[in-house]
Amino acid sequence: MFRCVLTAASLVLFACSTVAHAQKQTIGAPPEASNMKLVGSNDLQARSAYQPTIHHQGERWIAYIGHHGGTDDVPAPVNPITGQAEPNGTSIVDVTDPAHPKYLRHLPGQPGKYESGGAQMVRVCDGKTLPKGDPNAVYMLRTFGSEAHEIWNVTDPASPVLITRIGGLKDTHKSWWECDTGIALLVSGAPDWRSRRMTQVYDLSDPAHPQKIRDFGLPGQEPGSTGPVPTELHGPISTGPNGNRVYFGYGTNKGGILQIVDREKLLTGPKEPTADNLRFPEIGRLPMSAFNGAHTTFPMLDMPVAEFAEDKDGKMRDIVMIVDEAILNECGEARQMVWFADVTTETRPMVISSYTVPEASGQFCQRGGRFGSHSSNESMAPVYYKKMAFIAFFNAGVRALDIRDPYHPKEVGYFIPAVTAATDKRCIPVEGGERCKVAIQTNNVETDDRGYIYIVDRANTGLHILELTGPARAVAGLPRN
Repeated sequence: MFRCVLTAASLVLFACSTVAHAQKQTIGAPPEASNMKLVGSNDLQARSAYQPTIHHQGERWIAYIGHHGGTDDVPAPVNPITGQAEPNGTSIVDVTDPAHPKYLRHLPGQPGKYESGGAQMVRVCDGKTLPKGDPNAVYMLRTFGSEAHEIWNVTDPASPVLITRIGGLKDTHKSWWECDTGIALLVSGAPDWRSRRMTQVYDLSDPAHPQKIRDFGLPGQEPGSTGPVPTELHGPISTGPNGNRVYFGYGTNKGGILQIVDREKLLTGPKEPTADNLRFPEIGRLPMSAFNGAHTTFPMLDMPVAEFAEDKDGKMRDIVMIVDEAILNECGEARQMVWFADVTTETRPMVISSYTVPEASGQFCQRGGRFGSHSSNESMAPVYYKKMAFIAFFNAGVRALDIRDPYHPKEVGYFIPAVTAATDKRCIPVEGGERCKVAIQTNNVETDDRGYIYIVDRANTGLHILELTGPARAVAGLPRN
């Protein structure tokens, strides 16, 4: 075990920390952590995981986890519950006791590998909240590979029942569902649109009878348009009827755009997808660098900024946290990061700060797999909202940020899971073939109202349930543990 002698010299301390973190991850080695600790885990049947959604369901807490497709080596892992090989789909896990999560059901997705299969995205709403839902039911919205969106009745999470399907698509991804209105912003690939991904707006207030409202995207993506095709959608986040805004993120890892849209105009404005009609609900947009994109656009509105407390104007600011997605392994592209944009003046948003994990703190470009940001938690529950953000950073694990001053975000903790026998390799082409390394790939992150943090791994290492420790708990105002 590597040890570092404590000295007063910060340079020596930094060097010791760097060497310690640079040790290759091996099976049996402990996780790397600061101000975060592991509470419980589940291997998720060694399936590549994307989106975790945590739902308080009666007296239980249920995690619904979307999966990417299979791999070349294992296109359809065996489900030990059924004994059958099943294409990756949706894992349903009881996390009521986070120290002992219980796997309830695997719901197969579309056959296929990597991005072309599985059932990556999942959202959940109670029927008692949806305007026309069965008040005794719970509903799950998920993608089905690249071809459809599905709604399931998951009142009994161990025995889901398919209700309806919206199909005939060429791609799907990171959708948003307003439980109080039923409005869904479905990231789709409509066959006649020029972009791989755009938005289909649906009324899913009655899950059994979806009602399409309109198609939406950037001018130049619509059918019949000409010229260059603007960068594709990654996903939206809506503030609902009260906030009356939708924040769309385009670009993923290059040529990104944050688009701010008037929700009411989006729903009630002219529907025909002409360039003028697509511009109609837009309030403002922030074009990003050609190097960077917008995977997650997380709004934090009416944030008090302590530094500005004595100023006549601007004491409260509207902030959007923009998270890029790293795509290429072993730093084969520009660094993908986290950006904080002040959108108080919506027609003129501006970036005010950024955050990244220092590469030298763990020699992450050499560890294997992707290094860079991917996603943030999306829960707006009071336990962390406008205080803490959790960023999935692939082989650098999950990072806990103090965002109370969005002009100066500060890392206050991290957790990098230990590799296991299930952790999959990640490869890059080299002369004469390819070079492969096994590395953690923390993919997406979510939190629940209790304060637990859930991370899932793209490289088949499963689900890890975490909690803050030490000074990081004080930032969130949590009691000592």
